[in-house]
Amino acid sequence: MSAIRFGTDGWRAIVADEFTVENVRVVAQAIATYTIAIGQREQGIIVGYDTRFLGRRFAQAVAGVLAANGIRTYLTNESVPTPVAAFGVKHFAVSGAVMITASHNPPEYNGIKYIPEYAGPATREITNQLEKEIHHIQTGGEVLIITPEEATARKLLQPIVLRPHYEAHLRRMVHFDVMKQAKLRVVVDPMHGAGRGYVSRMLAEAGAETNGIRDTADPFFGGHLPEPIDQHLSLLKQEVIKQKAALGLANDGDADRFGVVDRFGQYLPPNAALVLLTRHLVKNRKLSGKIVRTVATTHLLDRMAKHYGLELIETPVGFKHIGAHMREGDVLIGGEESGGASIFGHIPEKDGILINLLLAEMCAWEKKGIDQILRDVYDEFGELHSTRLDIPLSSHIQQEQLLQAVPAKIGPYDVEEISKCDGIKFLLQGGQWVLIRPSGTEPLLRIYCEAVSVEALHKITEAMREWFS
Repeated sequence: MSAIRFGTDGWRAIVADEFTVENVRVVAQAIATYTIAIGQREQGIIVGYDTRFLGRRFAQAVAGVLAANGIRTYLTNESVPTPVAAFGVKHFAVSGAVMITASHNPPEYNGIKYIPEYAGPATREITNQLEKEIHHIQTGGEVLIITPEEATARKLLQPIVLRPHYEAHLRRMVHFDVMKQAKLRVVVDPMHGAGRGYVSRMLAEAGAETNGIRDTADPFFGGHLPEPIDQHLSLLKQEVIKQKAALGLANDGDADRFGVVDRFGQYLPPNAALVLLTRHLVKNRKLSGKIVRTVATTHLLDRMAKHYGLELIETPVGFKHIGAHMREGDVLIGGEESGGASIFGHIPEKDGILINLLLAEMCAWEKKGIDQILRDVYDEFGELHSTRLDIPLSSHIQQEQLLQAVPAKIGPYDVEEISKCDGIKFLLQGGQWVLIRPSGTEPLLRIYCEAVSVEALHKITEAMREWFS
């Protein structure tokens, strides 16, 4: 029997291998036991799912277990994005939500994200409790199950519609009046995921001319990974150029991540989008608050925080750490280099739909292309160039060994300081840095690098490749 472990953001496994109805029910029972233990049985739980294979069937399996434990369960009427389920937790004041999703993983995967009552990712403390209960169930504990028909008859299972409530909230978060004046042309790419219809519908309502691609549900995601990064957005780039659009906007499989393409079909990394949004919120919207970023995210945010007189907080990788600060209040924006972000007044969960709408709002506000606005940012704050290397994780690569072999230099640059916030971060001369840490979702060692120029970045990455060759 395989151990079920929660990674950086939930449990993911291959369907029909480890991700089976039986194992899903085990996780659901652990969540039910936890809910009862904290005294929240009466509040109820939302169960949602994305467009992956058998998503609704797995969601029904979860609902059957929760209902069997006497927990009122609300099953979404359609596939929904993770941030929409999280918003539902906050809006309806329920105990939490269970999302059947593997986010941006390959199509053969599915997974479970648990969202507690605060409407953000489960903390490590909560997932530790769930894993402990899962182990207890797997070694002799009981899973309670009733059929959907019985749950409905006992009034423990009912459908729930989340979209209109979430969209009403977005209308309060985004300046639709600004976009109505700009009449942007935008290409929207939900990558066959649960976000289909959200960004395009809201932009059209705001007066934009929208063209959609890959906007039908497909559990195979068109044969591509549903991850909105450079190498997976070729279709979006082509369509932006063909339509002469102002920008292209994408989401991953469960729409908690965003992807951006400028008017020339050039991919905009999440780090660049985060600095653009931070400037927009401060310069145009006149907002303030803490800037929270993960240890792997651009230090250009640090420069901006210093310039604006705002506090900068660095967290370990994983939006749950950012969300913890957002729950305390006074956070202007929280973001991570992997394409997740949220802002003040929203849920403490990453939301690619909201971020896409805010980027469109920014272009409308500035009356400029996103590339031009980025150039303005670089002129004001200077440039930093980032990249990530992925190395297959093997048993001989250990953090202790890396610490024993701390170099005096990485490439031609002196190591000035070492941070162990998450993995090992080498702070180099000139404000450059390298972070080495194991992935929380894949058997990889991730190496993040940031430098003041393309040439410097090349020297640093070559040094890292040589180190691990």
